[in-house]
Amino acid sequence: MLETFSGFNPVLQALIAGLFTWGCTIVGSSFVFLFKTVNRKVLDVMSGFAAGVMIAASFWSLLAPSITFAEENGYGVWAFVPAAIGFLFGGVFLRLTDAIIPHLHLGEPIENREGPTTGASRNVLLFLAITIHNIPEGLAVGVAFGAAAHGLAGGNTLMGAIGLALGIGLQNIPEGSALSMPIRADGSSRWKAFNLGQLSAIVEPISAVIGALAVVSMQAILPYALAFAAGAMIFVVVEELIPESQTNGNSDIATMGLMVGFTIMMILDVALG
Repeated sequence: MLETFSGFNPVLQALIAGLFTWGCTIVGSSFVFLFKTVNRKVLDVMSGFAAGVMIAASFWSLLAPSITFAEENGYGVWAFVPAAIGFLFGGVFLRLTDAIIPHLHLGEPIENREGPTTGASRNVLLFLAITIHNIPEGLAVGVAFGAAAHGLAGGNTLMGAIGLALGIGLQNIPEGSALSMPIRADGSSRWKAFNLGQLSAIVEPISAVIGALAVVSMQAILPYALAFAAGAMIFVVVEELIPESQTNGNSDIATMGLMVGFTIMMILDVALG
């Protein structure tokens, strides 16, 4: 099966992987048909788990290959430069996205919405918040497949890219339910809550294709693109996921969720990569 998959165009590989991670969000969002609400402690553990997965992926799947590629392609002692520039620009990109798109973080009252003033409903603002942070996940998957399929990044393999997609897909399951269930609890129908939950990840296959296309067409940007995706994901972790998991009296168990997520993603990346 792997041999067949490896024969695909890298952009198609990225699209399939992006569709997989979106599918995991669909699975998580479907939990709304089984439950009306989710315990706050469970939500905090979910946020911690997602943070752990994204931190581990940012290093092993993105930053380390970025530096390795730079070392192997003439940067010498300056091999850290692409990683540093790309990482910072990833954070700046997410900050600008936050500033221009109205959104509301999970668990926050609507008065704490961020971005431009808007009359959008709480549910739409929650949807936009999750959608924003799904963009770097899709980019990370696309860049990883674009790099691995062409052997552009030292240490990156097709199995490593698949491991990254598996890790992101795994954390998308609780993420989908973490969005759909609060929307349902606010009084929306199960179908509306499900659709908003699963549609929040439709940007992942789109972003994955963009990331893969960028790497395939412009090999020189690879170390910057890898680090850019890492910076964007770390911004999401620090600005959203960790604060959400630590402000409801469940800090210890949420931190353990982060540790478990980090460990699982580390195992996936090191074992498969």
